[in-house]
Amino acid sequence: MKSTHRILLSVLAVLTVLALVACGPAATPQTVTVKETVVVEQNATVEVPVEVVVTATPGGPQVLKVFGAFATPIEEPWDGVIHLALLEAQNKGQIDYSWQDNIGYAGDMEKVLRETSEKDHPDAIFGDAFGNEEAVRRVAAEFPDIAFVFGSGFGPAEPNVSVFDNWIHEPAYLCGLIAGKVTKTNVVGVVAAMPVPEVNRLINAFTQGAKETNPGVKVKVAFINSWFDPAVAKEAALALIDAGADVLYAERFGVIEAAQEKGLLAFGNMSDQNSIAPDTVITGPVWNMTPTVQYVLGQVGGGTYTAQDLKDFSMYAKGGASLADWHGWDSKLPADVVKLVEDKEAAIKDGLFRVDIVEDEPSGK
Repeated sequence: MKSTHRILLSVLAVLTVLALVACGPAATPQTVTVKETVVVEQNATVEVPVEVVVTATPGGPQVLKVFGAFATPIEEPWDGVIHLALLEAQNKGQIDYSWQDNIGYAGDMEKVLRETSEKDHPDAIFGDAFGNEEAVRRVAAEFPDIAFVFGSGFGPAEPNVSVFDNWIHEPAYLCGLIAGKVTKTNVVGVVAAMPVPEVNRLINAFTQGAKETNPGVKVKVAFINSWFDPAVAKEAALALIDAGADVLYAERFGVIEAAQEKGLLAFGNMSDQNSIAPDTVITGPVWNMTPTVQYVLGQVGGGTYTAQDLKDFSMYAKGGASLADWHGWDSKLPADVVKLVEDKEAAIKDGLFRVDIVEDEPSGK
């Protein structure tokens, strides 16, 4: 009876240890050793070690609260690309995501960011600071424990402002290779937002490619001085067509529609825009924000976030830039053109060829 009584007490001790371990914060297996004393009739004492492996139930992955702040309507490809990457993270269960678009450039960005930071206090805010640089940085300074991750033409700011941009000049160059080969008038047109470095480098890379395959080609450029005005972009495209352009690079929304109406060829920008006009859009530079978003979420979730320039995550090497799907155009274009593009693309991916980064205003010649 004494032996049975002591065994019951030992079992209760083990259960108590199990309960304490299960309630603790640790999520790793733990070994608990209990020495049982058994009394037999000869009054001999035997110690029996009992090992119990207890695994505490780990908690689920941390879900971060993220806000998206977009100056233009979400349909505009630049902000749309960021939005899609954040939606992807939400669908994976990584973030609790909310957003506001069409905030504009008249002072509302600062108001939206401050109200969101005070009320919801997200772990990170992603957005577009072009045209709102001072507002974004002013609010970020007031909330140093929130990660501000914004598209910007300027550098990062300690402790919490990271910057990125669409470094898709490499696929823009590849599109230029095609344009120089398929033009019949030797005039190619580009409709772009405004002559700022991040736009200039795309046009210059496109021009580099076009002149590489056709030294005699002329690249005419029209700036609409707006980040989002499809109607004005379309009118600018029609004017370039009247000036002889038979192939267009649609750096802005609205250009593809003009090319479609005139039965001409075009290249999209930022995202795969073939669906707008499948018989018009050959391909185009694609920007993928997923590598950037995933890197930042890993930092924030791991408590290692620092202000930095995230440029590399938007380039070919890390999957941030690519050429849109051919959608069958690889069988419609001359085989030598397709092979040239594929060879150059492979060289870029392998680090064997670099596209020049030229941010001076294009000459349009």
